[in-house]
Amino acid sequence: MSRATREAYRDGLLSALDRHPELICLDSDTGLFGADHVAAAGDQYLNLGIAEHNLMGIAAGMAACGRIPFVNTMAAFATSRALEAIKIDIAYNRLPVRIMATHGGLAAGHLGPTHQALEDLAVLRVLPGMTVVVPADAAATEAFVEQSLNLAGPLYVRLGRKPTPELPAAPPPIIGQAQTLRQGGDVVLVSCGPYPVLACLAAADMLAEQGIEATVLNMHTLRPFDTETLVAAARPATLVVTLEEHWRSGGLGGAVAEALAERAPIRVLRLGMPDQFVDEVGNQEHLVAHYDLTAERVVRTVRTTLDAAARSGMADRETVTV
Repeated sequence: MSRATREAYRDGLLSALDRHPELICLDSDTGLFGADHVAAAGDQYLNLGIAEHNLMGIAAGMAACGRIPFVNTMAAFATSRALEAIKIDIAYNRLPVRIMATHGGLAAGHLGPTHQALEDLAVLRVLPGMTVVVPADAAATEAFVEQSLNLAGPLYVRLGRKPTPELPAAPPPIIGQAQTLRQGGDVVLVSCGPYPVLACLAAADMLAEQGIEATVLNMHTLRPFDTETLVAAARPATLVVTLEEHWRSGGLGGAVAEALAERAPIRVLRLGMPDQFVDEVGNQEHLVAHYDLTAERVVRTVRTTLDAAARSGMADRETVTV
């Protein structure tokens, strides 16, 4: 079944509002909450219009007064237009504001670079005390909404726009703990978000048919980062490949490379968006395929790298023999 992560968030929040009077939903005219949803939320819903910087400041003020605000906006606007308020008003004061950012990655592909968020994870994972989460499906989103009710400090959740498939059955995800979706000792595939995680699972199946066993990690939390699970998976492997719907700089691939460079040095190949603004018009599925954020690319990358290493090893052995 396919469900949109942003709709799963909305439905989960509506359920939580009824049980927790301290919660409040602050909207920025996103259209996610229809008339029926607004009526159900009652005075726990406030639409502040398209004014993202003010939205964050008001959320900070409410959080300082004991409320727990859930802020609805688009990822591109949260992490660029309103970044100063997030940094100074929210993160600096370690306030429990939940920034629920829709249209993450290429989800707003049809609206062009102004609305695409390919820098958000890099920007927000460096802020002290900020928890950064990327659900891979609707079920994970609902779980994270519930877990956030007892979470200290600020939270950024990257959500999509359109329905995406559910992941195969797995234990419920927990903020701060990587999900091991598949075990294998040859390579490690690390991803976050619906399309990259599904692509890595499909790539693992394709590699298994070729005799290569892959561990697949759903690294849904970029901060705090589960270095222990990553290191444990990487130590027996010969290669780590990351895949993300984000520019290659600073996001998941950067976090993985940083962690492994310090704890378990291994070759890390980062797959993501090229170092350019999107120059193609299309929906998310089209752009994911156009920029080759696919299972096939993961398989090509693994095979090319392992084959080159094997050829190099054979050449070294021949040289030693001679």
